Amino acid sequence: MSENLIFMMGSYEARIPTDRAYCENHMWAQEGPGGFQIGLTAYSVRLLQDVYFLEWTVDPYTVVKPKQEIGEVESSKAVSSLYPPGGGKILEFNEHLLDDPSAINTDGYGSGWLYQFETEMKFMTPQEYVDYLDTKWDETQRVIKGQVNEG
Repeated sequence: MSENLIFMMGSYEARIPTDRAYCENHMWAQEGPGGFQIGLTAYSVRLLQDVYFLEWTVDPYTVVKPKQEIGEVESSKAVSSLYPPGGGKILEFNEHLLDDPSAINTDGYGSGWLYQFETEMKFMTPQEYVDYLDTKWDETQRVIKGQVNEG
């Protein structure tokens, strides 16, 4: 079992496994046979809270561009669009999540993976990702508090 880095989100510990890479849109990437397995980080799942619906708007083997919407998740907090970590090709989706996306909440770094992805992009190391989170945390808290105050 690999070690985890920890990013503190207030009193919540977001664990960042060191056996994979990360990207700015809060997804992890783990290289394996057939490309990278992609999933949501503990940071993103914590912000979403309780994901209960997942839908893809592209088909397997679709070539995608950065910032192209590929699907959406619905959670107790919001409906959020999903984007690829960069340019590449989506190879296959984790079909089990379409019927029951709860694994995103309970096993996000395991059975809660989203899709297989082929890409040439460069990902961040776990430490680079934690450093990136550290630079964005104050802004994220302001957004969260703004949403809470609007409601």
